[in-house]
Amino acid sequence: MNYLVFDTSSKALSVLCRKGDEVTLTHLNDCALQHSVMLMDAVDDTLAKANCSVKECDYIGCVVGPGSFTGIRIGIATAKGFCLGADKKSVAITAFELIAYTLSDDNVLALIDAGRGYYYACGYGKDRMVTFEARYLSGEEVENMRGTYTLASLEQLGIETKVVRAEEGLQKATERAIGAGKSVLEALYLRKSQAEEQRK
Repeated sequence: MNYLVFDTSSKALSVLCRKGDEVTLTHLNDCALQHSVMLMDAVDDTLAKANCSVKECDYIGCVVGPGSFTGIRIGIATAKGFCLGADKKSVAITAFELIAYTLSDDNVLALIDAGRGYYYACGYGKDRMVTFEARYLSGEEVENMRGTYTLASLEQLGIETKVVRAEEGLQKATERAIGAGKSVLEALYLRKSQAEEQRK
């Protein structure tokens, strides 16, 4: 199984290519939200290191959210372009899955910063099945779930969490998504963008 996936949903950028049993990863901790400028170079570099091409990939995918509205759109548009241009199958991964599949033995509440003291949250059991559907929560609501879940995130938040590295969960999340047939490249938004909210 060969695939190419990338994560543009946060300030970091990850691109992963699997060719056979070999996995090649490019990870940049902080792109200063310049994913539109840096993504294609990172994809080219990763494919070159993997000695792979888009034509050799069975799947092309990306993280569909939640996270940066602009970053998510960039990732989805790029993945769709590859899929259409090379006639490849798509695979969709959530930022929650990146967090959950990095940890191995706890019930996990995966958290993404939504700003102003709010968080996007999704809970997973030890078997990594969803036990708490994704939603938009206040910091107080999240704190009330501490003890039932290990709180985990991709970066330091306004509340105490276990911080994990997004790139470490990318391979597991991708292969679980392929196995589950998660192929629809549609943005996972749990609230309106700031621009939409300001239109009111």
